[in-house]
Parts: sequence; C-alpha cells; structure tokens
Amino acid sequence: MAISNFAGFTVALVLLMAGIAAAQEIPEIMAYPDAVSILVGDRQLLRYRYGDVAYKPYVDEFLTPGGINVLRDAPEDHKHHHGLMFAVKVDGVNFWEEHVAPGREQHRAFSSLEVDKRGDRYVATFTEHIDWVNPGSQEVLLKERRTIQVPQVKDLGVSLLVWQSRFELPPGKKSATLTGAHYHGLGVRFLESMDTGGRFRNADDKRGETVRGDERLAPSTWCAFGAQADGKPVTVAMFGHPDNPRHPATWFTMAKPFAYMSATMKLHEEPLKILSGQPLVLRYGVALWDGPADNDQIEQIYQKWANGYGSVADKQR
Repeated sequence: MAISNFAGFTVALVLLMAGIAAAQEIPEIMAYPDAVSILVGDRQLLRYRYGDVAYKPYVDEFLTPGGINVLRDAPEDHKHHHGLMFAVKVDGVNFWEEHVAPGREQHRAFSSLEVDKRGDRYVATFTEHIDWVNPGSQEVLLKERRTIQVPQVKDLGVSLLVWQSRFELPPGKKSATLTGAHYHGLGVRFLESMDTGGRFRNADDKRGETVRGDERLAPSTWCAFGAQADGKPVTVAMFGHPDNPRHPATWFTMAKPFAYMSATMKLHEEPLKILSGQPLVLRYGVALWDGPADNDQIEQIYQKWANGYGSVADKQR
C-alpha cells in the first residue's frame, strides 16, 4: 500500500513538474537579415519582416496558441495590405497606399532583442528604429522607435502581442502633422479563409457610424473578430491603451469584399500635430484565441494587458 501511494505521488509530481515546465517555456528571438522571429519551444509564434520590404516593416505571421496564423500579406486585391502594419499620412505624404510616390518607413537599426523575466513570466522584446522618409526630397519627416513584445501567456489560453510606437521629430524640424483616410492606423488583413462568415464586435456593443457599404467606425476600448481560419474557429481582438491620445481608439471594420480591422485616431476628421520635444506614444495590443472567445474572456485579457502586460516599454517613454 505504501509503495502504491508513493508511486501515485511520484506520477502526480512528474505531471505537475511537466505542467510547470510547459507553462514556463522560455521564448527565443531569432534575428535574420530580413526578419525577426519569436519562437516558443520548436514553433514560431511571430515573424516580423523588415529587411526585404519595399515600403514598411510589419508582422506577417502571428499564431494562435494552437499554431494558426491569422495574417495575410500582400493579397492581389490590395498589395499594400501587409499582415499587421502601421501607417498614416505625414505632412501630406501617404505611407499607407503604395501606388504613387509612397512614403517609406525605412528600417535603420535594432537597439535591443532580448528575452527577460518580469514577475513570473518571460517576455520577448525587440525595438526597431525607423525613419519615415519623404520619397521626393528624401527628408526624414518622423523618427520612430517601435517596440514589439510577446509576453508568455499561453497558460491563459491566448497569444498576446504588444505594439508600441514612439514618434519624435528629427533635429531641426519643428512639427509634423498626421492625417489619413478613415482606415489609417494599426491595421490587420486576415487570412483569406476568414473573409467570409466572420463577425465583428466591440466592448460597448456599438454598431458605430456607417462610412460606406458595411464599413463602420466605432469608438471602444477593444474590438474583436471571430471567424473560421481554414475551417478552425479563431478570435482576434485588438486593444487600445488608456494612455493613447484620443482614447478610446476608433475601430474601423469591414466585412465585404474582405475582412479588415484597424485602430484609428479619426485622422480623416481631425489632424494630429507632433511638436518638437513632445513625442507621440501609441500602444496597442493584439490577442488571439483558438475557438470562440466571449466578451468576458476578452475583457479579462484587456484588463491584464492595460494594467501590466501593456507597460513593457514604459522605460522608453
């Protein structure tokens, strides 16, 4: 009887230790000449392209805990849609569309690629320096310090990405004015199979303002999209941080002829000016679930992110 009890205890201990080890899988950052990848165990969680891109760096792969990538890059209908990307107009130069004299978000360098432990979780972080360049004059209109972070939250049943952009003016420039279309900001183009049958919702259950067709603009703390990714249900939620200017974000959503979602600042209605010595800091989160996630689940992760996981780049503000 004692031996049996001991054997049972040993099995339980082994299972417990295995669970702890799985929960504490340490992320790894791999840097290549054209991309940065974040891996957990032997699988890729995120890939960020910067070296072989024509106009802007972006995330082209971001996977659910179950390994489903939800992003699509440069589809034939809109070649300038690149997975998860940030773009607006600066001083009249268009950094979103890539048709006629587009602006270029020019990669300059990475200042850090690191994995460290914060509290009880590991966090993978990299920071990129980007010049926003006028293609005609080659003038640098803005300087950006972009930080991408992936906290270890698989035990919460979610993949989480934090995106922070810190904008300031180059030496000698007094101001820069941000404008853009009603969909400009941090945008997501989804996997092709997610273009039909999906549903958008937000924290306030608002339909929002109709712009054209089924395009809508709705202010809220978060916006979510549920759809089938190659036959498997997934949920994608985007968060706007309470410290962002013009909080809450105004969410652009459209379902036809393809699905798209972006966090905007309504720049088409009210331009935003950046002044010398007064940097603009924007912070967003993107969370992925395998299967449907209800509003309570999304709100729980949003609150965790806004009150902790979203503070990763505070030391750089």
